[in-house]
Amino acid sequence: MNRNRNLIIGGSLVVAIALLGVGQATLEGVALSQTVRAPIFEIDPFWPKPLPNGWIYGTVIGVTVDAQDHVYIVHRGVQGAEAGADQNPPLAECCSSAPPVLEFDADGNMVRAWGGPSETEEYVWPASNHGLGVDQMGNIWIGGNGGGDSHVLKFSQQGEYLSTYGEPRNAPNSSATNHFGRVADIEFDFAANEAYFADGYANKRVAIVDIDSGEIKRTWGAYGNTPDDSYQYVGERRSGTGWSADDYEEQQFRTPVHCAEPSNDGLVYVCDRPNNRVQVFQTDGTYVREAYYAPETLGDGAIWDIAFSPDPEQSFIYVADGKNARIRIIDRQSMEEVSTIGTGGRYAGMFQAVHSIDTDSQGNIYATETYEGRRLHKFVYKGIGDAARHQGATWPSRN
Repeated sequence: MNRNRNLIIGGSLVVAIALLGVGQATLEGVALSQTVRAPIFEIDPFWPKPLPNGWIYGTVIGVTVDAQDHVYIVHRGVQGAEAGADQNPPLAECCSSAPPVLEFDADGNMVRAWGGPSETEEYVWPASNHGLGVDQMGNIWIGGNGGGDSHVLKFSQQGEYLSTYGEPRNAPNSSATNHFGRVADIEFDFAANEAYFADGYANKRVAIVDIDSGEIKRTWGAYGNTPDDSYQYVGERRSGTGWSADDYEEQQFRTPVHCAEPSNDGLVYVCDRPNNRVQVFQTDGTYVREAYYAPETLGDGAIWDIAFSPDPEQSFIYVADGKNARIRIIDRQSMEEVSTIGTGGRYAGMFQAVHSIDTDSQGNIYATETYEGRRLHKFVYKGIGDAARHQGATWPSRN
């Protein structure tokens, strides 16, 4: 009896192990079928290094990377009890609000810190700074989305004031030729000596200006239309309560127009943030195509900023989606989403509201957070590989 029972048990184990093997192979096959070839990233939780002087930053509202892979951010500072050391008298030993513009080297060391209102009133600092770009000379351009922010400031890399483009403290007007309407971001076409303004939080246009003079050379709205500040959106006409997920093909950008990014091959990619779409144009404003991502997203919208992969073809677009707490990886030729990184949360590689994004020459992604996120993330590029459709929080391996 014992021998027969052992034979039965042994046979059952063989069958069970075989079935487990088949099951494991099936699961591996399913998992493989759910992966795609895409860029893979890993969060660097040790970048950047701690700031000196007991400094901390507030909502990080812009990021850009220069030709030396130095990373610049602009933030809005902290106040009250969080900046206890700044109070008079001090409330605590820590902390102090860092200057608005911070520069980091590739290793995460802070190199410079500067910015803020002029003590001599030679320029008007934005009521609410927003977005920055670095030109071919290493100069830093800063926009703003507060009341009266109808201008863009230009500083040297060291923080010396150089120029103001657009007259400050003007009312929004998408037809204006001498000022802007709360510029969200600034990018450049160095070959054409032009700057692209996402104009923006009050206006409904892309504005292209001469890098040297700041003169507006041309503007356009959605689909290449003339910007129209009186436009009534489809969603508002239908329901009277604002945008709905079914309202596509709005003929004007919905504020904020949050980015305008020229590519290497003569195209311009525009973030129509609350309309949940990227519109693509030629550099003269001729409309080419559009793509929607998470079109059901309400409120702040899904298209906050974009950056290109640094290969010559700029094969991938990275879309910062602050409302859905992720970075979308888009195949630039097809405009189809292939994967995402990030998820909602408070730990490294997670987002509360990812806002601005840029890449360096090595393919690493730098992403900032606004609202209560208040962080600067570095996602290290690990190459092209088999990636999940949703990579989530890309933590380093423990192996």
